[in-house]
Amino acid sequence: MSRNFLSEILAQKRQAVARIKARPSSDRLRKRALEIRKTAVQHRLLQALKSESPKLKIIAEFKRKSPSAGILRDDLSAAEVARSYERGGACAISVLTDEAHFGGSIGDLRAVRSTTSVPILRKDFIIDPIQIYEAAVARADAVLLIVAALDDGMLGDLRDIAEDQLGLDALVEVHTSEELHRALNAGAKIIGINNRNLQTFQVSLETSERLIAEAEDDKIMISESGLQDAESLRRLDMLGFRGFLIGETLMRATNAEKALRDLIHAASEMDGAQRRGYTSFGLRH
Repeated sequence: MSRNFLSEILAQKRQAVARIKARPSSDRLRKRALEIRKTAVQHRLLQALKSESPKLKIIAEFKRKSPSAGILRDDLSAAEVARSYERGGACAISVLTDEAHFGGSIGDLRAVRSTTSVPILRKDFIIDPIQIYEAAVARADAVLLIVAALDDGMLGDLRDIAEDQLGLDALVEVHTSEELHRALNAGAKIIGINNRNLQTFQVSLETSERLIAEAEDDKIMISESGLQDAESLRRLDMLGFRGFLIGETLMRATNAEKALRDLIHAASEMDGAQRRGYTSFGLRH
């Protein structure tokens, strides 16, 4: 994804947001979101990621297609995939709701919510509070905020609306050192390091390995993109990552439930002390 491509997505997203705001029902979204969140369990994704369970924490993603890979699967429903992910041991499910470039919808999120009890992340290019209210009404537990898509003011405002006003969680996604420090300044609690270079669209796990060294110890760090094998997960886990967002690897699997279960099992077969990062090498934990 190049910067120009990101700009194109954001331009289309602004048009999509304008269409949402033009609906007669849009004025009621904020009120409805606040009502729903009054009785909802707060910060479910954060709780799941902070759990002391020794099992590797995977946020398994449902996405129909991507700009780089094209169509991933067109023979499975969001509900089917969500059930497979939950049975396979996912700690949460990410649902890509962008329609123009990823073929998703808020309807996919509702379908996943209707069939699973694990926390759900709305993954989209969120640029306006109304998208967070829409996510809350659809019973999402968390939203993605991409630092590269937002200025500092809007990043802080959206994080505040999601976490402080609605009790959702914000997975704040970064790609560079500068973006990481912007996320920290905005008060991010859960930070996702995307291994996909926005300039070249190439994936390198070195991005996660490099940036986690600059993170604060009390932040929940998530590695995203390019995660395909247990050895990579094991290595990143020992560096201090508390979770991993995996999409294309699982979407392409013939049996997503088995693929996820096998990946978690293989990556979790390590010494308990190493899993928590308590080693004599001073690894982050």
